[in-house]
Amino acid sequence: MHPFTKIVLGVFTSSSLLLTGCQQYHKPQQIVTTVPEQSATQPVQETNFALQGKIGVRTPKQSGSAFFTWQQQQDNFDIELSGALGIGKTHIEGTQGQVTLNSAKTGLIHATTPEELLEKATGWQAPITHLVHWVLAQPATPHAQIEKDAQQRPTQFIEDGWTVHLNYNNDTSLPNKLILQQQLADGQENRITMVIQNR
Repeated sequence: MHPFTKIVLGVFTSSSLLLTGCQQYHKPQQIVTTVPEQSATQPVQETNFALQGKIGVRTPKQSGSAFFTWQQQQDNFDIELSGALGIGKTHIEGTQGQVTLNSAKTGLIHATTPEELLEKATGWQAPITHLVHWVLAQPATPHAQIEKDAQQRPTQFIEDGWTVHLNYNNDTSLPNKLILQQQLADGQENRITMVIQNR
């Protein structure tokens, strides 16, 4: 479980940002599979990367967007958010057992877990823990439902109450855009749109 995934989406929403338009999803030919249970001998998936792009969040109560740079080395991460309606930069970093958030709006917040930091910063308890894997076109759990295109690239994950649509540029193997949707009981939804401009 990666610390970043539990806090960053709440941070985006706490900044009172403005969501950019979402590209309509066109469903290609799909192949539905379920991830098999991993055996104890299978290696843990590596999650080392550097990303730049833009992320937008829309909930029934607020919406917004920000530019991001994200460095991930397994459980360690460093994230900068900027362009949040003049609020200024937000810096988030974490290692195992230590996460911090610093912005002009919130000041410096320390926590021992990402869940605690998310609660302190936003009050939002969104169950998003898998984004580190999704940006790599990987399912995060052995219970994921997966749809794939004709090139065997994942185009949709359904995990833990979220539906994730992955879009690709041409024949690339990693997605350049992710749309995450969580249906709410009242028929509304939480939606996160993530555009990856550089890897």
